[in-house]
Amino acid sequence: MNRASFQNGILMMTLIGRFELAIKAAGIGAAMLFSVAASHAQSSGPFAGFDGAWSGTGTVSLSDGSTERIRCKAAYKVAGAGLNLKQALHCASDSYKFDLTSDVTSQGERISGNWSESNRNIFGNLQGTAGGGQIDVFVEANGFAANLSLRTNGAKQTVQISSKGEIRGVNITMTKS
Repeated sequence: MNRASFQNGILMMTLIGRFELAIKAAGIGAAMLFSVAASHAQSSGPFAGFDGAWSGTGTVSLSDGSTERIRCKAAYKVAGAGLNLKQALHCASDSYKFDLTSDVTSQGERISGNWSESNRNIFGNLQGTAGGGQIDVFVEANGFAANLSLRTNGAKQTVQISSKGEIRGVNITMTKS
């Protein structure tokens, strides 16, 4: 092998190596861009800021006039470019607990969906509005109705439920885990 062929071989290997490095860099860049775009899609829409795990404390007021401190955990899953929300809210005190789940879809600021509370085996529909870190809905089922408000500001969230049933009121403050 002469010197010119040897140098051409080294040049070709260097170019191939740089080309492979450029391809890898482009792939990493595309993956980063996709994850940023996916994150932005999840954080937009009326449910922006809700996605993730939350926990905190609050109070529950019962129909007999008693009030108890409760501990709560919530999980929110935002999907469909920020237009769908699944919620699971679990709260308990020393003598009381409730497990509320909901599946909500947005059409602009108007939202609708279904909900259930597994300890009392009740389920029904909900409708209301969402946007700007706020959700306000009216939930109803056979023999039960309540207003539910959620407010999210950064890593802090408040939940308020008011009804004329066994649970008269719930006030919870949670932080994002």
